[in-house]
Amino acid sequence: MLDITASALNGSLSLGNVLLCSAASLALGFGSALVHMFRSKYNRNFVITLVLLPAMVQIVIMLVNGNIGAGVAVAGAFSLVRFRSIPGSSRDIGSIFFSMAIGFITGMGYILFAAVFLVVVGGASLALSASKFGESGRLERILKILIPENLDYDELFDDLFEEHLESVELDRVRTTNMGSLYELTYIVRFKSSSVPKSFIDALRCRNGNLNISVSREHSLMEEL
Repeated sequence: MLDITASALNGSLSLGNVLLCSAASLALGFGSALVHMFRSKYNRNFVITLVLLPAMVQIVIMLVNGNIGAGVAVAGAFSLVRFRSIPGSSRDIGSIFFSMAIGFITGMGYILFAAVFLVVVGGASLALSASKFGESGRLERILKILIPENLDYDELFDDLFEEHLESVELDRVRTTNMGSLYELTYIVRFKSSSVPKSFIDALRCRNGNLNISVSREHSLMEEL
């Protein structure tokens, strides 16, 4: 039996219906975890949570179904959930809501509909991940340059930036090493797909051979 809404809505839940929905939630949660793991960075604890989350949401929804006050209270509790223990990407948060949605659907008794939802939305996620949809032509990177405190950084690297960079934005300036150095943080986009060695060498000549680092830019692009 794939649709048990009648018994769920009138409050007469049976152990068989609860077990059926729980088994379906775990199976569909496993499917949502597989979707998240496709071409994505993940850790074991997170994917286990994605497997278990639909079943946890489903049992709560089945217990409060038909009780407006309890339903509002549960909705308020879910709205207070904050994902702030570890910075997560937009895909991580999307996967959490995907698993929660499956749990809501199975909690209402629509097991077949939950399976269709997994296939449709999960298939769309896999297709978009496999395609180049949303990719930019050039990756933005973080460029950090240390300079002595006696250098004026306003136009110090302008000619080098114009030669090698497609775009550049000074994001942050802070002092370091007891105030004897400035650390300049730029968000840049190179004209070429790689970081030219000649560019780094030219920067070293300007900043007195102090530290220079170039890294991929993640936090502004992926975190919510």
